Amino acid sequence: MTEFPIWRIRPARTDDADALSLVASATFLESFAGLVDGGGIVAHCLKQHSAENYRKYLTKGAKAWLAEVEPGHAPVGYALICDPELELAQEGDLELKRIYLLSRFQGSMIAGTMMRTVRDAALAAGWKRLLLGVKNDNHRALAFYAKHGFETIGTRTFDVGGKTYDDYVLALSLAN
Repeated sequence: MTEFPIWRIRPARTDDADALSLVASATFLESFAGLVDGGGIVAHCLKQHSAENYRKYLTKGAKAWLAEVEPGHAPVGYALICDPELELAQEGDLELKRIYLLSRFQGSMIAGTMMRTVRDAALAAGWKRLLLGVKNDNHRALAFYAKHGFETIGTRTFDVGGKTYDDYVLALSLAN
């Protein structure tokens, strides 16, 4: 069994925007290199995963969490929830905009703990459903979301650096 270092998940603040940007770009590249256009990945990360973009999200009320490992609290994953930007959103929905973890740390308890942290925060704030978009052939992510109770409610196209890809839109009911 692989040993994992000491880790923690903590709420991110606006002054964590650089760390969010770094881990966001690294995990996006790691997840999609060889699956989507490389130039598109670079363009997408420069725009969507810039530190300024994360500062804007957090300033507008989005919540984020960083997964960090020792030594020195190195960022290895993150989650971001925000007002829905998905067309299928309804009143009472919250979007899990992003949740990523470097592959080296997948299979540990970190990903499940991040998902529970997000779900608990959404429940505590009174949201009815948690929505997300996921690439339609990302089988590992789809299995992870299914394990956590998400179900497919529709589809969308997703732009990565000017090229479009097909996503599923998933939902998790937060009703007790």
